[in-house]
Amino acid sequence: MNLTLSLAAEDVRRAKILAAQRGVSVSRLLSDMLSEILDRDSGYALARERHLAALDTANDLGAGGRRRWSRDELHER
Repeated sequence: MNLTLSLAAEDVRRAKILAAQRGVSVSRLLSDMLSEILDRDSGYALARERHLAALDTANDLGAGGRRRWSRDELHER
């Protein structure tokens, strides 16, 4: 699939240099970077969903969902 981007001239110049240093085309460089970002983001989303689900099934710690202490009680010296 093709995609047209509008980029600043300086960014294009730097991307060309980086791609050349890595021995890939600018297209390949940007494609790989976008894939990495999307994979990282979807991995984060999956981990977040797992942790939120775990919170729903967590054991009750005896507070019944309410604080039974005040801030001052916790910080008494």
